[in-house]
Amino acid sequence: MASSLPTFPQALPCSSTKTSSSLATFRSPFLRFNGSTSLIPSSISITSRGTSSPTIIPRAAASESDSNEALANTTFHGLCYVLKDNIDTDQIIPAGAACTFPSNQQERDEIAAHALSGLPDFHKTRFIEPGENRSKYSIIIGGENFGCGSSREHAPVCLGAAGAKAIVAESYARIFFRNSVATGEVFPLESEVRVCEECKTGDTVTIELSDSGGLLTNHTTGKNYKLKSIGDAGPVIDAGGIFAYARMMGMIPSLA
Repeated sequence: MASSLPTFPQALPCSSTKTSSSLATFRSPFLRFNGSTSLIPSSISITSRGTSSPTIIPRAAASESDSNEALANTTFHGLCYVLKDNIDTDQIIPAGAACTFPSNQQERDEIAAHALSGLPDFHKTRFIEPGENRSKYSIIIGGENFGCGSSREHAPVCLGAAGAKAIVAESYARIFFRNSVATGEVFPLESEVRVCEECKTGDTVTIELSDSGGLLTNHTTGKNYKLKSIGDAGPVIDAGGIFAYARMMGMIPSLA
């Protein structure tokens, strides 16, 4: 049976390994965005339950260049926590700790305490110390297929709640990449080389983002690594997620 749900074709990149023009379909019974290839459509139509005629809300005159300028000035600095390949969502947050989605700061603190608590015991250095809900590591470095496993959004949320600002990996599971963008919790950045073999947990690093890509500097070793551009997803994450971005751009009404 064919679905009658309208589509939101311009919402999120379907994979971090695709170019920024390769976008996936997000389905919603309430929102239908008009546009061809740009993440920022010229208008948005909202259909309420029980009605057939959508209400058209033109995009506000907010400047796309303002978003890009903010992204170009985005810098992260801190200690890195290094992992390898195939870090799945059960390692990021065990299923038993992801029973509810955090809706306030107390619940965010609770979920943060479980960030990367599912890692095997051979990881002697823990991302979160017992009894704490904040990590001293603000940048996570991984290998291939980071975030594989389940589709729950708790994975990027718990990392962001614990204080992580960005992840640098060779590649990502598509759903983890999309959830990172949708929630605006962490920047899922791709490296051009296998940085997880070059850095060690506890190294001091800086990430500088630009429209064309980025640069990771390891101050402990003195080495630099180029990062791939995150494309249209960057301004969405920088705004705080897909709904915050939509409100900022006038695509949906403000909460105020």
